[in-house]
Amino acid sequence: MTAPALRVAVLVPCFNEEAAVATVVADFRKALPTAEIFVYDNNSRDRTIEVARAAGAIVRSERRQGKGHVVRRMFADIDADVYVLVDGDATYDAPSAPRMIDALVNEHLDMVVGFRVDQSAAAYRPGHRTGNWMLTSFLSAVFGQAFKDILSGYRVFSRRFVKSFPVLSDGFEIETELSVHALELALPVMEVETPYYARPEGSFSKLNTWRDGFRILATILKLYRSEKPLRFFTVIGVLLMLVSIGLAIPVIITYLEEGLVPRLPTAVLSMGLMIVAVLSVSSGLVLDTVTRGRREMKLLAYLSQPAIKRD
Repeated sequence: MTAPALRVAVLVPCFNEEAAVATVVADFRKALPTAEIFVYDNNSRDRTIEVARAAGAIVRSERRQGKGHVVRRMFADIDADVYVLVDGDATYDAPSAPRMIDALVNEHLDMVVGFRVDQSAAAYRPGHRTGNWMLTSFLSAVFGQAFKDILSGYRVFSRRFVKSFPVLSDGFEIETELSVHALELALPVMEVETPYYARPEGSFSKLNTWRDGFRILATILKLYRSEKPLRFFTVIGVLLMLVSIGLAIPVIITYLEEGLVPRLPTAVLSMGLMIVAVLSVSSGLVLDTVTRGRREMKLLAYLSQPAIKRD
């Protein structure tokens, strides 16, 4: 079990979770009796605040709409040794929290992700399952294999992770950003299987499979551009070079045969594309140096925080 000396904070971002938030608070109070439970309301239009407060949670509000804004506020406001981030929809298994915290502390990790194992067909819609698999595979191909469930909202963090993580996302892309941050700095992480349940009656998902899937994919591409600019701009440069060469070959053949360049616009276009391609690769080289400096600053911020010590 978790040592009493550790300060544990349970962070619950909520938007219209009147039907489920009391269950979440009660379950985590039972699983982690010494933890402080914080519910951050994000402009709910139901009785989420009243129900959470009656259940015994510390309730605060974040007016900017979006889960990313809420997580940024929670990470900035709350001081603890261990942070448990969980959605307020009662789909995650509270009894798994002590096991995840033990893994974090005993294995000297910075993030433990709850790998969801659905307990009913209604828990995990086929569209979300497929989208999660596609995004996880894409992230693994780009940043390296480390996660099987990058969209899980059930995570345990060390203080040094939370206080050195620059939250940039606004919405549900936050889970992707958390995963990429850990991969980029090569932080020690682990996935732990946890049961995943259907929402209770009266609770409804705010996710849209296609809309949020495209937003997360756009976030991965944006992070790929900012974290691996040399690869990103080199790929663009190579593609432009191939198009340029493809356009130039007929022009060169005609010139060698006839000594003329009758298709001058094609020649100009080919030359222009080649110049842009070279500029793209050059930009990647410059930005790669900048990114390395940013990564070093993130790592220094991470190392400035003390590691968890269990008595």
